[in-house]
Amino acid sequence: MGEGKQGELAVHTPKDLAHNPITQLQTKYKDLENGFKSWLAKQSLPVEAAVVTLTSAAQGAAMGGFMGTLTNDVSSAFPPTPPPGASINSQTMASFQQAQALAGGPLIQARNFAVMTGVNAGISCVMKRLRGKDDVQTSMVAAFGSGAMFSLVSGLGSPTQPANIITSGVFFALVQGGIFKIGEKFSKPSVEDVLYSETRSMLCNLGLQNYEKNFKKGLLTDTTLPLLTDSALRDVNIPPGPRLVILDHVQRNKEVKKQGRW
Repeated sequence: MGEGKQGELAVHTPKDLAHNPITQLQTKYKDLENGFKSWLAKQSLPVEAAVVTLTSAAQGAAMGGFMGTLTNDVSSAFPPTPPPGASINSQTMASFQQAQALAGGPLIQARNFAVMTGVNAGISCVMKRLRGKDDVQTSMVAAFGSGAMFSLVSGLGSPTQPANIITSGVFFALVQGGIFKIGEKFSKPSVEDVLYSETRSMLCNLGLQNYEKNFKKGLLTDTTLPLLTDSALRDVNIPPGPRLVILDHVQRNKEVKKQGRW
């Protein structure tokens, strides 16, 4: 019995888990993701915005295409749009357009979601780089842009296109702003986390978020970011590669040198 139990325990040892194909695949994917984020953080703003927009649009298209397959049968239940010569008021025509926009097939929904998610991610990327922070203003501006573009490409809403674009953008912005504030309310950071908010943002952008605990161990708070040196990072056991990436980011960031903040 004792040997049987030892054999069972051996199956769950870290060495065996390291050889698990699923674990290895997850590790490789994480390394690839971190490497991509690190590379992206070194690029110029136009390149970073373009890459983020395209990758997010591709993800949105995949999600929209999948949802379109689910709503394709539903769209057939809606009556076709009346011919141009038919006697129909503007409000009824807007209802037809809304139904078609929200219940289109896979290609239509893929297009709509690609535009919505791509524009949102692109604007967020630019706002974060220019303003140096991710807050409710950044979230609402990005949502306004995505809502306006979604309205433009989908034909959703009233016959007055400019007014509808603005209305859709404002609606998206208000919803996104509300969600952002609710999220903030239910995720109140501790006093310690507040001291490392900018550090956490930097590490996430560089794909090095695993080293946040090293910064906390060495008390390298946000105020020390402009003062970082290779020896300081080495003292908190950060490997040479990540040290070079962090220091390069600090040196290239003009805002850090001029204002002493991210």
